[in-house]
Amino acid sequence: MLIARLIAETATSETRLDALCLALVEAGAELASVGVPETDEGLLELRFAKGDPVRVLAAIDAVFQPADMLVARGAIKVPRLFVSDMDSTMIGQECIDELADYAGLKPQIAAITERAMQGELDFEAALRERVALLEGLDESAIHACLADRITATPGAKVLVATLAALGTRTVLVTGGFHHFADPVAEMLGFHRVVGNRLGVEGGKLTGGLIGPITDSAVKEAVLLEELAELGEGARSLGIGDGANDIPMIEAAQYGFAYRAKPKARAAANGRIDAGDLTAVLRLLGVPRSDWRDA
Repeated sequence: MLIARLIAETATSETRLDALCLALVEAGAELASVGVPETDEGLLELRFAKGDPVRVLAAIDAVFQPADMLVARGAIKVPRLFVSDMDSTMIGQECIDELADYAGLKPQIAAITERAMQGELDFEAALRERVALLEGLDESAIHACLADRITATPGAKVLVATLAALGTRTVLVTGGFHHFADPVAEMLGFHRVVGNRLGVEGGKLTGGLIGPITDSAVKEAVLLEELAELGEGARSLGIGDGANDIPMIEAAQYGFAYRAKPKARAAANGRIDAGDLTAVLRLLGVPRSDWRDA
């Protein structure tokens, strides 16, 4: 059974539903039922006797975009594992771009960041190039940047706290830096952090990195390793926004793209384009009575 869920409080007019049904027929999907779960009257659930997830997502996009949606095979349940990107996903900023502003280099570094996020540049090469430009920056700029500029994405604290309260293992995996990721993870309540380490000597950035690079392959590997430890049948949730997140998103049973770049969005079977991160909880079927604050 293929199940599609759509948050559509303002989009459930008969005209749009008729248009969606027509688009689904054209996509070759055999619709078995349409309903609204008792736990969430703003959630539309469609069940299919047969259908291709990619074509079903495209059909929903054609009628309801922008919207928040999830298409998955089998019953949708709370995952045992949650692995997430950090920059522009759990927080609203790209840390290296904000840090670059303290060195007067934000436009140059942000341009490289954007191309890397779009998948136009090799991630490791782009990362090393940007970090090299920060050579000599005082380490205190990191603490100032954290205090002044880094904020949680709307809904992030509730999402992480709720999943943790429901027994989900939460892991923050970032192509960014532990200098930022460790305090962000503490603020949001993640159980584990995986990221890159900036070189620092004499209180200043060296322009280099210490140890192996956390890239797209590492993000996927962390998800698969953590999932294996949870045992057979464990479900996983992955959330990201850029090209570096694609393998992780594809490896997760529920792979979400949050306000994502086109390539990452195309790789995901869950998409958050309209609401905040609590939309993930709604699409997973977690009733509001179970939501928790950080």
